[in-house]
Amino acid sequence: MTTLDLATVDRLLTTTRSVRKRLDLTRPVEPAVLERCIEIAFQAPTGSNTQGWHFVVVTEPEQRARLTALYRRGLELLLPTYASGPFPADDARTRQLPGMLASGFHLYEHLHEVPVLVIPCIEGRFETAAVVMQATLYGSIFPAVWSFMLALRARGIGSCLTTDHLFYEAEAAQILGIPDTVTQLALLPVAYFTGTDFKPAKRLPARERTHWNRWGAPR
Repeated sequence: MTTLDLATVDRLLTTTRSVRKRLDLTRPVEPAVLERCIEIAFQAPTGSNTQGWHFVVVTEPEQRARLTALYRRGLELLLPTYASGPFPADDARTRQLPGMLASGFHLYEHLHEVPVLVIPCIEGRFETAAVVMQATLYGSIFPAVWSFMLALRARGIGSCLTTDHLFYEAEAAQILGIPDTVTQLALLPVAYFTGTDFKPAKRLPARERTHWNRWGAPR
């Protein structure tokens, strides 16, 4: 019999949201809390038990501003995908965007104000590697990233996994002093969240996307 409180575990897993608009930009996050959450993340499984993880925690305002500039440049490359073309973050059109897009542009405007930015990294470079090596690389770091986000959530802290700064990964590495042999995986804005709590998101029925023994076969 498990000793875990399954209701609490299920609630944690189903209500850990990507937090953007509800990040508290005025409240600092204690270094000891961040360190504890990273310690928890280091218990995640990793390929061949290599433990090639690194977490770069950025709290200095100047460093956050420089990373934010890269993130914005990256997002601006994607704007034609989301809208009719690039436009500044304070443009009125950004305030008329629905749901997730409006949330994304809110982060665009305020990322430099988020008290902590975390860059998860892993040792190695695999840009031209076979699929199996790429899967091993990402599969060896993302469980730790998710564990970090869950540990934050359990402490009333929100986060969001973003990747737009990776269009300029080399520049970010130079800013942060990350070696050329290390791969950045994401940028996570981290702050206490405002409001009360989160609820499960609307998702596709899992049964429709579950295949038994072969693709397309139901149980």
